[in-house]
Amino acid sequence: MISVVDFLEKVSGFVWGPPLLVLIVGTGIYLTFRLGFVQILALPTALVNAFSRKKQDKHSEGDITHYQALTTAMAATIGTGNIVGVATAVIAGGPGAVFWMWVMAIFGMATKYAEAVLAVKYRVKNSKGEMAGGPMYYLERGLNAKWLAVLFAVFGSIAAFGIGNMVQANSVSAAAENSFNIPTWVTGVILTGITALVILGGIKSIGRVTAFFVPIMAVFYVFGGLIIMALNYDIVPAAINVILTDAFTASAVGGGILGTVIRYGIARGIFSNEAGLGSAPIAAAAAKTDYPGRQGLVSMTQVFIDTIIVCSITGITIVMADLHQTGIAGGALTGESFSAFLGTPGLYIVSIATILFAYSTLIGWSYYGEKCFNYLFKSPKAVVFYRSIWVLVVFVGAVTVIDVVWLFSDIFNALMAIPNLIGLLGLSGVVAYETKRFLKVAKEEKATEKQAKRAS
Repeated sequence: MISVVDFLEKVSGFVWGPPLLVLIVGTGIYLTFRLGFVQILALPTALVNAFSRKKQDKHSEGDITHYQALTTAMAATIGTGNIVGVATAVIAGGPGAVFWMWVMAIFGMATKYAEAVLAVKYRVKNSKGEMAGGPMYYLERGLNAKWLAVLFAVFGSIAAFGIGNMVQANSVSAAAENSFNIPTWVTGVILTGITALVILGGIKSIGRVTAFFVPIMAVFYVFGGLIIMALNYDIVPAAINVILTDAFTASAVGGGILGTVIRYGIARGIFSNEAGLGSAPIAAAAAKTDYPGRQGLVSMTQVFIDTIIVCSITGITIVMADLHQTGIAGGALTGESFSAFLGTPGLYIVSIATILFAYSTLIGWSYYGEKCFNYLFKSPKAVVFYRSIWVLVVFVGAVTVIDVVWLFSDIFNALMAIPNLIGLLGLSGVVAYETKRFLKVAKEEKATEKQAKRAS
């Protein structure tokens, strides 16, 4: 008789098989061409909009700033996938998988851009005067497919408790126990308390915390990786060369329809930045912005930072250490790779980063799950109920072995992606229109700024 784990592994392998990966990547490629490579040509403008206070429109509708919306989304996506996911991709697909993560990120930026544009375009105000948006709303109000919106909301509210809560809480408690000998129940109590303090205050509280917290944790990890590269600059070019050449070797592309290396690179790229899953646009909908296109540009920088920068640090360091064929598994490989160059401090960097990344994901996903649940049960009491259950489940995740939850979460993440991708393709014309409208405005704003500088 087949076990529950074996059954879920088969289901997860099926839903995350080539058809879904092709759909996700195909959507990104299609949007890239339809939007005129906006993710490349408008990246400088996007970065300015994301990090410049001058670009924040205080008079626009919304609950949080562009930057807070970005960091809330980054809090959810910069997680264990940046440490464990990259290592898993290299182990299963070889060093060339890192290259295909980069390719996925480039096209994923167009997907993430489109998600945010539609999220702002079709957002609504709830009974408390707060913004509510995301795939649920653009599927219902834009595509006129409420049944798809309901399916997404059901899958999203359930998936959040797995990949966004229990898995992350368990990662925090495991890292704290393995590196600092802190009992899991102690971590569970502390984690439950600080999670409650943040999420019970709603999106404004989450936005303030992530705006402060996310840059620190990302810089901490990236800085550690850059130190390794600076101290071992002579082998960095060789590592990058291995990544590039392995991505196109005959053995790599002969492993299946997409090739083993391509498949794992794309799959782990998706898990890292969540482009196409439909999660991040829920946070984007809360942003104070005057044009959907402006928030779209801000949101797409999340993929750039998450995969092109943070995941690259992990991938290049692992390839430099050359330990991926020694049988070391997952996140342990990243820790051992850092340790190979920095000794014990390298292990601490990865352990602390794992704790910070996992906790940030826990905070960000609480908002995603809450909004999905509130879409299904439109009542302020539903939000309070969901937040309360969320906080309690944090402790359960911290002290429980949850292999089944990983598989369960993978399945529901895939189920989230399907209706979202249908919405993106069906509403691509709306995205194209909003893009042209905003880029025209952005061009005029730039001309005005130049004139003002000349006048001064």
